[in-house]
Amino acid sequence: MRLSISPRLVAIAVLSASAVGCAGTPPGAAAIPPGMHEVKPVRTNGASSGAAAPARELTVARGQFFAYALPEGWHVGEDGQFALSVVAPDNKAFTVMVGNAGSPPNYPPDRFVYEKLMALQPQNLRVGNPRRAAPVAGFAQAYEFDVEYTVRGMATRGIAKCHIAPAYDSATMAMTAALSEASQWPGYASWLPLVADQISAANGAAFGMRGIMAQNLNNSTAYAEAARQYRDWSQRNWQQVTNDRNASQDRNNVAFRENLGAVQTYVNPYDARVPLELPTTYKYYWVEAQGTVLGTDDPSVNPNGASTTEWKQMSRRQP
Repeated sequence: MRLSISPRLVAIAVLSASAVGCAGTPPGAAAIPPGMHEVKPVRTNGASSGAAAPARELTVARGQFFAYALPEGWHVGEDGQFALSVVAPDNKAFTVMVGNAGSPPNYPPDRFVYEKLMALQPQNLRVGNPRRAAPVAGFAQAYEFDVEYTVRGMATRGIAKCHIAPAYDSATMAMTAALSEASQWPGYASWLPLVADQISAANGAAFGMRGIMAQNLNNSTAYAEAARQYRDWSQRNWQQVTNDRNASQDRNNVAFRENLGAVQTYVNPYDARVPLELPTTYKYYWVEAQGTVLGTDDPSVNPNGASTTEWKQMSRRQP
């Protein structure tokens, strides 16, 4: 079996073995007390920082009947003449649009939303009170509703909107909805409903009523706002994941090095943001404001008695 050892680990081991200083007087000190030795840190361990990832983009896609907004990594679930759905990578969030021309005049919007959501076969569907909302292009009025339900054991929350285009003896009605697993909804609430509203007829047969929703999404101010909200959310979400990953990696790396017996990490009392990695040569370490470190195995030795500089004892950093 061939063992591979990285150059970094070799360097740490060498530094650990050779980090003990010999005679000399640290800055501001009259003398190094007996039983203490100057020590050079293996390295200073600054705070982790990941380079910001490029913000994700919201793109315009086209199906057989509709153009729509597509978040990065999402996929189309249904693409038909009367319905379109776009699904998140984890299948726990989606947008849906479904509509019909020829609905009876004054058809209740909450009933329309309820009936369309029931096609998902939910349990315990609850549709909240209506609120006036901005309609999508081609519609005269809209109402939005908070909705909740359970499907296959998964609690789901979101917002559904009913868009209405009255005609002489009928109306075209469409529902757009943004829905997600309940615990994820707070992250989606600011931008997914905007994405759900980005729908445009790309085929005269859409809804069975020619061209009612036709618009250029790329030049739409509503689309621009949806894209901005999506980028903001994506950047915040990515940064939090990156910070958590970096923190986890730092903890693992510290534990790995310390388990090897190469170094120990100490809190610098003069700058707690920059801990010091010191060799395991001594049990106790002291530091002064300029960064000079003294090590000793004698707990009774205090360098302040023979120095005009203030020394502070360092404690081990907790992972």
